[in-house]
Amino acid sequence: MLRGEFQLPIHFDLAAVTLLAATGALAGVRKRYDLVGTLSLALVAGLGGGFLRDGIFLQGGPPASLTDGRYLVAVLLGGSVGTWFGRHLQRLRLPILVLDALALGIYGVVGAQKSLDAGLPALSAGFVGVVNAVGGGLLRDLLTREEPLMFQPGEFYALAAIIGQAVLLPLVIALRMEPAQAAVWSIAATFAARLLSIRLGWRTEAPPHVEPDERPRA
Repeated sequence: MLRGEFQLPIHFDLAAVTLLAATGALAGVRKRYDLVGTLSLALVAGLGGGFLRDGIFLQGGPPASLTDGRYLVAVLLGGSVGTWFGRHLQRLRLPILVLDALALGIYGVVGAQKSLDAGLPALSAGFVGVVNAVGGGLLRDLLTREEPLMFQPGEFYALAAIIGQAVLLPLVIALRMEPAQAAVWSIAATFAARLLSIRLGWRTEAPPHVEPDERPRA
């Protein structure tokens, strides 16, 4: 366990919140929501992963996003930037993908760090890191009635977050790499896996179709 040993500056967390809030705002603009709806979506996207992490898995008191005003400032900043740029961009898919890929890596690292600091073993910390990474995007997609990316066969999403954890945990546990340096490697691996899967057509596949007469019977 690395309780108290693996610490990251809060800037990593705030950066992830800002980026995901921007994706929420961009999605709201694409859906033609008004300002309240767009900023509400930014709030859910920016803080949703952290709420899932702290409320379900770590439960160490009120979430940090409710006790530290900088998180709401980050949401407001990301939401405002996303709203402004969204109204000046005709094609929103690419900026959402890029921001989401970067936030995916950062929030995965933050979730793992907080889990290790809480005393969770490595595999559990990696699982919470993945949930932290995909949680905000999952809630954003559900609220906009889009099929969540992590449920779709196709480009790497949750798998990209898993790849990031597979890079991070050996670096900090086995090699004892300096936390910020290990975090950068993990973020880069997640970002690269996500965007390369889109650029090169790497895809996950759905299971083969099972005909009704082939289904197992009780």
